[in-house]
Amino acid sequence: MRIRRRKWAKQELEEASFYIDDPTEYKGKWKNLFKNEDRPLYLELGCGKGNFISNLASSHLENNYIAADMIEAMLGLSKRNIENVYNDKKLSIDNLFLIRMNAERITDVFSLEDVVDRIYINFCNPWPRGKHKKRRLTHIRQLENYKTFLNKESGEIFFKTDNDELFEESIKYFEDSGFEITKKTYDLHNDMIFEDIRTEHENMFSDEGIKIKALIAKVKSL
Repeated sequence: MRIRRRKWAKQELEEASFYIDDPTEYKGKWKNLFKNEDRPLYLELGCGKGNFISNLASSHLENNYIAADMIEAMLGLSKRNIENVYNDKKLSIDNLFLIRMNAERITDVFSLEDVVDRIYINFCNPWPRGKHKKRRLTHIRQLENYKTFLNKESGEIFFKTDNDELFEESIKYFEDSGFEITKKTYDLHNDMIFEDIRTEHENMFSDEGIKIKALIAKVKSL
């Protein structure tokens, strides 16, 4: 999805205490950035305008969150949405960091020491053409990267999409990469397998009558 440039985004992001432009500096040290480093650490890949992460993180202060995107304009919109939601709830933003990151280089940002407990992948680019499929956030190549820092005992991936082909092929990716699919649905809004916090894309697709596919995949314990 193309998004027009926001001239204000760069300055506002630089001034935000919860934004990190070069997350590689914190590899292996993410938990130390939070006031309570003993909380579970959750990561959203491709946070878009931030509707999902702002509502999720502000509703669960018992967890720490990192939301990532690679587009400056998107991050700027996400920053504003996060501030609005937290301000409305009269909360300080101390359990959430917003970072600029290309998910294909995720191992430059997260390591075994970071121990991420959950990854959210919401409506990622389906990359339908054959030679591009390896760029999918659910491709085996990416799943193997996630396994390097997901909690070895209980790490999970929550995945939502509107795309039938991506969903079916992702199921195979998860299974081939050694994940156990613990929950799965082809109609999420009639079979709510996890908390009903929706993204802007989710609302748009639902309004068009498109059913949302979703799954939870768990790292198999050794």
